[in-house]
Amino acid sequence: PKGTMAFSGKYEFEADENYDAFVQKIGLPSDKVEMGRNCKIVTEVVQNGNDFTWTQHFPGGRTTTNTFTVGQEADMETMGGKKFKATVKMEDGKLIADFPNYRHTSEICGGKLVEISTSSGVVYKRTSKKIA
Repeated sequence: PKGTMAFSGKYEFEADENYDAFVQKIGLPSDKVEMGRNCKIVTEVVQNGNDFTWTQHFPGGRTTTNTFTVGQEADMETMGGKKFKATVKMEDGKLIADFPNYRHTSEICGGKLVEISTSSGVVYKRTSKKIA
């Protein structure tokens, strides 16, 4: 199947667009806003067929891990640490998840991890380069 193991790897934050407008829109607390700004987040993805473990390593040792199976409801955690349930879908090689107040898509594009979050018309784009 197309793009089966495409996501596995380690990716380091490279650039983002529209960060401030987006975090304001989703109501991220200001301490978290500063923490996330130009943050060299390393995203580690382990993919085994439709099973994913998606870990974000933040500077200073904090990590967030979401484990999910495409098409099945899973317990997830947002950027701001809120817990919620979501069903991640796969469409055209993109992973799509509906978070409580935004829609998040991830895809591998030219060897980079491109993540796009959309909330009420505000589009936040984060690009990470593959490092492992």
